[in-house]
Amino acid sequence: QVQLVESGGGLVQAGGSLRLSCAASSRTFSTYGVGWFRQAPGKEREFVAGISWRNTYYANSVKGRFTISRDNVKNTVYLQMTSLKPEDTAVYYCAATKTTAGLARAEYDYWGQGTQVTVSS
Repeated sequence: QVQLVESGGGLVQAGGSLRLSCAASSRTFSTYGVGWFRQAPGKEREFVAGISWRNTYYANSVKGRFTISRDNVKNTVYLQMTSLKPEDTAVYYCAATKTTAGLARAEYDYWGQGTQVTVSS
């Protein structure tokens, strides 16, 4: 069982930046694929970014603005978000899988509780 804890959310103005963190309880977290998803009110939870080993993947809507990375010593995955837009407002979740990080929610076995990101215009 892997426990994931997100942090770093908050309120930011459009054009600003935030860095989200996803800390894991597992010492083998470096071997997991990890994804960031988000869910805005009234919308489906959608894929944002994923990382497996050193391979990274991004949704088209965030490509060039968001960067996913990991610190294997700290068992933590980060999502650096820049040039934020009001449409980025959502609850952001990290998720982990023992296999390669994919775009579908069903591919992930473990989820965090989410952290709210609000971007004001």
